[in-house]
Amino acid sequence: MSLIELPQEASRLLKLDLNEEQQRAFERYSQALISWNERVNLTAIVEPLAIEIRHFLDSLSILKVAALPNNMRVIDVGAGAGFPGLPLKIVCPQINLTLLEATGKKTAFMQYVVDDLALTGVKIANVRAEDAGQDPAFRENYDLVLARSVAHMPVLVEYLLPLCKVGGRCIAMKGESAAAEIALAEIALRLLGGHFLQLVPVELPHVAETHYLVIIEKIAATPRQFPRKPGVPTKKPL
Repeated sequence: MSLIELPQEASRLLKLDLNEEQQRAFERYSQALISWNERVNLTAIVEPLAIEIRHFLDSLSILKVAALPNNMRVIDVGAGAGFPGLPLKIVCPQINLTLLEATGKKTAFMQYVVDDLALTGVKIANVRAEDAGQDPAFRENYDLVLARSVAHMPVLVEYLLPLCKVGGRCIAMKGESAAAEIALAEIALRLLGGHFLQLVPVELPHVAETHYLVIIEKIAATPRQFPRKPGVPTKKPL
């Protein structure tokens, strides 16, 4: 199964030229996603072109706003089937990537893809974000913290900021509610050591709604009491 539009659209939207090896990796990833999804509920998006645009190209849109240099420590929180982390790893193999996901079936799928594509420098952690944020192995260890479609912003920043180094950045991938969610997250950002920097629109082909990248800078250490215990951020947002 060859790619339909990803190489052309990555070049047009991101000035990114995918080489043959990267294209083959995306083909295998797409095939694995379709095959596994027949047994495990990974995604509602299973049509090949939609996978290329809504999963792969959307994930790569992070490159519009972030350089991923050698040995950058990147963590994808609530990675699900590997988005946005694994597409970024395919095109930026020099990063050190952690994929954080609480659902075992999804971590099993991501491990399959990592093994199938022979990716190195990838750690898959079957851990809740609240627990990772209090674990010294994860806490304030990352230059870049990513999340796509994980939670409402006041909740999400309590997952992301404890993992981010002071001076690092968090990028949340959001839909058309992004601006309203940022306004609601002002108190949480202040409490957790974050500062909202920028909201960047992303227009994807064949997708009517505008996507947004919410960029947050970590300007101060997160107080030790955050993140709170699993489930509390959702029940009692800051």
